Amino acid sequence: MESLDQPLGGAEFAPKKTYLNTSACGLLPRRTVEAVTLLAEETADGRAGGAGSFDVVDEARAAFGRIAGVSHERVAVGSSVAVHCGMIAQSLPTGSEVLFPEGDFSSVITPFTIRGDLKTRFVPLDRLAESVRPGTALVAFSAVQSADGRTADFAAIREAAAAHGARTLLDATQSAGWLPLNAAEWDYTVTAGYKYLLCPRGASFLTVTEEAQDTLLAIHAGWVTGEELWVNSYGPVRELARSARRFDEPAAFLSYHGAARSLALLEEVGIERIEAHDKGLAARFRAGLLDLGHEPVADDSTVVAVPGLGDRADALHDAGVVLSVRAGNLRVSFHLYNTAADVDRVLDVLAG
Repeated sequence: MESLDQPLGGAEFAPKKTYLNTSACGLLPRRTVEAVTLLAEETADGRAGGAGSFDVVDEARAAFGRIAGVSHERVAVGSSVAVHCGMIAQSLPTGSEVLFPEGDFSSVITPFTIRGDLKTRFVPLDRLAESVRPGTALVAFSAVQSADGRTADFAAIREAAAAHGARTLLDATQSAGWLPLNAAEWDYTVTAGYKYLLCPRGASFLTVTEEAQDTLLAIHAGWVTGEELWVNSYGPVRELARSARRFDEPAAFLSYHGAARSLALLEEVGIERIEAHDKGLAARFRAGLLDLGHEPVADDSTVVAVPGLGDRADALHDAGVVLSVRAGNLRVSFHLYNTAADVDRVLDVLAG
């Protein structure tokens, strides 16, 4: 295993504080800031051809596809997980049963509950697989829980869903970028880009298997969702894209010009390498917490939650440590730009 004393990503990052809050928002690489700034300046100067490039959007689409283990044809771009989930929710027949873990993130759940004509059911995360039953239409869950960092039992959930003919929706927002993702194993995946993918807010990705594509209504279809991009400006779109691009939202070009650069960096470093680095830091932190007499939530996730320590957040912030409190837990999250010194810093503050 590589040393945890050095960050990954080199000079792309230079945080001014001990930043342990990627589960809330990832740091932007220097190259990403430069790409967004360049486009903003070109737009201000009145660049010919418009304020952004569809080719760059497709670079980001293809890069996410490689990170997610699927073809770019299985990837739709958008603005948020809530919008992606809203399309999936609106595509379900009345009376469909959707199964969730208790306490999962609101943007995954609310688009389904707001309909009022779906059957929604909630069970503990560790009972999710055993709770799939005949008549369950969809199992929707986060790969890593935002509140406490627990990871789901992917294999058991897939097996149970397949046994009962249920489709699956995986939210990879808290995992993509440090935990290897095989999106082809799930009917749908949704991923906000502004956390571990290090993208600007406004970049989000939906993957849909070829089989599941026919289950979705392109409810926000517009001229960009046509098979031929530049012939659909007026009147109805002649033919929707044959790929998952039919589910695109109009891309926020500033976000996607940045996203293409951030995703390129993650590919250069390598997700498996990032996983080893992040998990190594988290393991060091968990061991240190136990030495201090604090019991973290048991998992090997890069997101570490510590029940009962939420009241220490203000003191940590005053000491220059940036982290979060979620559901009463002190939540610390590590990524490629963190080092062992960051772990030791937060432990030192907790030790007083």
